[in-house]
Amino acid sequence: MVNMSAVDPVQLTSKSRFKFRCHKGISCFTKCCSNIDIMLTPYDIVVLKKRLGISSEEFLRQYSHTKPEGKAQFPAVFLRMNHNEERNCRFVTPEGCSIYEDRPANCRYYPIGQGTLKKKVDETVVDEEFFFVVREEHCKGFDESAEWTIDQWRRDQGVDRYDELNRDWKGIILMLNAPGIQLDEKKQEMFYMACYDVDRFRRFIFESKFLDHFEVDSDIRERMRHEDTELMLFGFKFLKFILMLEETLQAKRKD
Repeated sequence: MVNMSAVDPVQLTSKSRFKFRCHKGISCFTKCCSNIDIMLTPYDIVVLKKRLGISSEEFLRQYSHTKPEGKAQFPAVFLRMNHNEERNCRFVTPEGCSIYEDRPANCRYYPIGQGTLKKKVDETVVDEEFFFVVREEHCKGFDESAEWTIDQWRRDQGVDRYDELNRDWKGIILMLNAPGIQLDEKKQEMFYMACYDVDRFRRFIFESKFLDHFEVDSDIRERMRHEDTELMLFGFKFLKFILMLEETLQAKRKD
């Protein structure tokens, strides 16, 4: 989670500019990887479980912890930190991040934070992204001369792809924050499985009677058997349907 006391109270756009550079020679190198809560997105887990060569169930058990978030108390997954005084990341070494190429979206964004608001435009409600700077006291990266726009930073850090693939998940969370919505225990479990535990979700889809009851395109069905990302995206459609947020699935017609 973002350290709100370090947030610059200025809302930025994708074209806003800032100066920042992090490198091994800087005095604060890896300090931002300690004493922090890193929320994992569904795509983070897909990437990290593949990097580590383990199942989603094993990754979640070994490397994460869960706590309820938001008005609806949806289950949010966080990276489990070391149990020491620094609470530093388990993947960080003196040489830097050992999974840097596959690091989570929140790590890629730093020192930028990103949020989404519902906005009404011409009688239509749309999602509007905004950005902000997280300026922690220990960070010397702001003293460097490299200058970026938010868009340039997102492309350079590879977080634009993460945003694209997590967009429906973020939209679901926004809808769940509407007044009066509360997830019961069963829906919380479904949310957790469909968003984070992709291997268990695959068994649910293919080993239950789910496909007997819902229309799923044969090409999508085949990709879901082998591609975690495709299954993750279908999981978002599944959630919108069972949470009654959107009619994303079609029941099979009975003969």
